[in-house]
Amino acid sequence: MTADISLPAALCQGALDRVVERAHLTEVTGADGGALLPLTSSAFGEPMSVGEARVFHGEKVAKAVYVGIVVPQIQMDSHMVFAFTPEDSPVPHFTLDSVHAGGHHAFHLDLIQRVDAGTHMAYNDWAHAPLTEAYESVQGNPGYTKAALEPRQLTVMSSWMLAARSTVEAFAELDAPVHTYLDHWLSLLEGEVPAEVAADIADTDLAARDARNRGLLFSPQVDKVWAQISRLLGDEQAEAVRLLLLDNSLPVGQPA
Repeated sequence: MTADISLPAALCQGALDRVVERAHLTEVTGADGGALLPLTSSAFGEPMSVGEARVFHGEKVAKAVYVGIVVPQIQMDSHMVFAFTPEDSPVPHFTLDSVHAGGHHAFHLDLIQRVDAGTHMAYNDWAHAPLTEAYESVQGNPGYTKAALEPRQLTVMSSWMLAARSTVEAFAELDAPVHTYLDHWLSLLEGEVPAEVAADIADTDLAARDARNRGLLFSPQVDKVWAQISRLLGDEQAEAVRLLLLDNSLPVGQPA
């Protein structure tokens, strides 16, 4: 890691680079060839650049979205990547948040399930059970303090979700669990769906469930972070970012 990039930025950018390379993704850029959606804030007076939203697309990964927001005035250094599989795929979506805000480091890591976990154990064993050792190692590390998420917010994520505040020392150790989650996700992405898993989830309309799940996952009524983003970026920009995450449609832009 170079000296001019923060720990949160390096962690998220490393994951994004691997997804783009392994899934052969193409970036949708703005008219100037840069990020699709530059982000500005007027919360501190004159409009100032505070980050960007980037969008990529491909086949096995239908859409990947990166959002980076850096605001020194409030000690915010926030980076997020979502990699979404196609609507009809049972492969989970990959997500990683890495943040330094208000003097604290924090992260969120998950493979978001595509079916009802309570009725599809063969799916759980295929998509998530291999993550258990990494999940338990993070949960047992005293350098991480479990994030206080509301129960209704937890329902839209997987039971293997990791979300915690972190000491600087523990944050620097996150490469290992992030690589474990990402390596497993890439193996699902590049492999075949076992017959027993396909049979287990045959009762699920994957596209319909995904639309409902993502509607809740990125709902301002479920995740209060959208109110904070709106205060920082303004309602119009915050909604533009949120809409990028709701489905796999691609915005109008230029290929990189």
